[in-house]
Formats: sequence, structure tokens, C-alpha cells
Amino acid sequence: MNEIRIEKIMSVLGKVKDPDLNKDLVSLGMIKDLRVEGVNVIFKVELTTPACPLKDKIKSDCINAIRSELPEVKEIKIEMTSKVSAHSDTRKDAVLPGVKNTIAVASGKGGVGKSTVAVNLAVALAKLGAKVGLIDADIYGPSIPLMLGVKGKPKIMQDMVSQKMVPIENYGIKLMSIGFLIDSSDPVIWRGPMASGAIKQFMSDVEWGELDYLFFDLPPGTGDIQLTLVQTIPLTGAIIVTTPQDVSVIDARKGLKMFERVNVPVFGIIENMSYFITPDTGKRYDIFGNGGGRKLSEELNTEFLGEIPIDPRICEGGDLGKPIVYELNGTEHENRILEISKNLAAQVSITNINSKTPKIEINLGN
Repeated sequence: MNEIRIEKIMSVLGKVKDPDLNKDLVSLGMIKDLRVEGVNVIFKVELTTPACPLKDKIKSDCINAIRSELPEVKEIKIEMTSKVSAHSDTRKDAVLPGVKNTIAVASGKGGVGKSTVAVNLAVALAKLGAKVGLIDADIYGPSIPLMLGVKGKPKIMQDMVSQKMVPIENYGIKLMSIGFLIDSSDPVIWRGPMASGAIKQFMSDVEWGELDYLFFDLPPGTGDIQLTLVQTIPLTGAIIVTTPQDVSVIDARKGLKMFERVNVPVFGIIENMSYFITPDTGKRYDIFGNGGGRKLSEELNTEFLGEIPIDPRICEGGDLGKPIVYELNGTEHENRILEISKNLAAQVSITNINSKTPKIEINLGN
């Protein structure tokens, strides 16, 4: 009797789709530990990221589907879990075997808040339950130590074969920066190959362990150094940070073209400093124009991941080593960052799922 009921339930759940991945939950292997206890149904839905933006909708769709087609079921217990999908890449697996996804944060020009966005996205995903790392790949202007309030040098882990640096941790993320290894007042006067070599060491000579997402905060621009880095780093994909002004959007377009040149997918565009909300009236002002990032994403056929308001507290948080995701709880600024991080996680999952044929896995439990 239970076997028949389980088969019926699986048939019903096979009609429920993950809206982002556009495939049904059964063929994606998301239904886990399905069992029937009398007239009650219990199972898990294993999402491709803990930051899934449609978690509640997927759960609701499962319940509605079962209620609609199997009215004899009384209680439905669903546990929403996650296992982050991994980007399959031989280069990445060779140097970063425990890292599932590598994401570059880039901008066509400086001054658009790229590092602020990188820091807050990393912290947001960690806050949502992911295992996250961040490499400060801006060798000439390392800002991550300041923005995350971290000082000191990484420890060295020695074994019989080799020695590796242990990344410094704060706000739930693992960090590595050239800023940890030099005096903050010393300029880094290196040619391109030296900068590229340092980033290679930050990948191969650091004990990253198991990570769902490893971010690279790239230097601004699209010159030789940036091109060398994106050719060196085995990337799952990239995001472009811009502001609404035309000059920033023009440079962002160049950044996207750079990634196209080296066959790195672009997950989408983030528009920073999009608008200002007055604290007394709550009125919105588009100080730097409106809609540049969204228009660019439409023009270049890539996702618009979201917009972040401008606020003096964001700059203050960066100077004090306190990310806004933690400092501005419950505000529109925090909500925007969390929304963007979920949209990014969804795009990573979509890219990974579409790059391979998923294995159908039906786990019926005991």
C-alpha cells in the first residue's frame, strides 16, 4: 500500500518545477527521504543553494500539488535543505579541490563600490547559510582587510609534504589578501606577471577547505592585468558592478566583453549607488540617473541582479570594518543585498545545471 502511495506522490511532485532551473524536482533529484506514515507524508526538498530566492514558493507548490491530487493525505511535513551545486572544471578542481564555485566581482572602472559589493555579497551568502571565501585580488589597492575589520597575518599550516597559509576568518567568511602580508602604508609596485603569481598562490598555497562560493574581488578596469587574472583564475562566472551614470555603464560594457573574450559566463549586473532615500521623508532621489544597469543587462542579454541604494552609512561601515548586511539589519539596504545574493546564487545554480545533464536520483528513505 505504501509503495503505491509513494509512487503516486512522486508522480505528483514530478509536476512541480523549480522556477529558476525550469525543471521538475524529481528529475533534478531534489526529493529526498520520502516516506509515508499512515495518512501523513514526510520528505525533504534539497535545493541547490541555501540562498534560494524561491524556497517558500517551492515548498508551497509541493503542498498544493499533493493536496490537489491526493486529498486522502492529511499532514505534509517538508524539510527544506540544500546542497550547493558545483561547477565542474578540471583546472578549478586541481587547484581548489574543495571549492564548488568561483565568482569574480569586476567593474569597468574604479569608484563604483565594487569591493563594498563583493564584501557584502560574501557576508550575505554566509549569513544565509553558505560556506564562503573571499580573495582580495586587487593587488595594488587591497581594501578587504579594512572593510572587514581584520588585522594580523595568516598562520602557516605545516605537514610532511608542504606548508599552506590558513585564511583569516571574520563575519563567517574565509579571507585572503595581500594586505595581510605587507605593511598597510607600503605600495605594491609589481608588474602584471607578479600580480598574477600572487593570485595563483592565494589559490594553491592557502588551505581553503570546503567552500560553496569563493569570491575574487578583481582590480577595476579591463587592462592587461585584469585580462591575465581572469585567464589565470578558473572561474565559474563573474558579476559586473556599475552605477547609473552613462560613463560607468560604458565601462561596465567593456568589462562584460572582457569576460566574453575569455569564455567566462557573466551571471549578471549589479547597479550600486542607484538612488538615495531621505531618512526624514523616505523619498527617493535618483542622484546619478536611473536605470543604466538594467538597460545594459537588457542590451547585452544578461541578468539584472539588483540595485543598491547610496547611503553614508555604507561608507562608514566599510571604514569601520562593519558590513552593512550586519549593521543595517531590517533596512532596505540589507534587504537589497540579501535579495541580490539570492539572485546571484540562483544564476550560479542555473549555469551549473545547464552545463551538464543532471542525474535523476530518487531517494525514498526507509
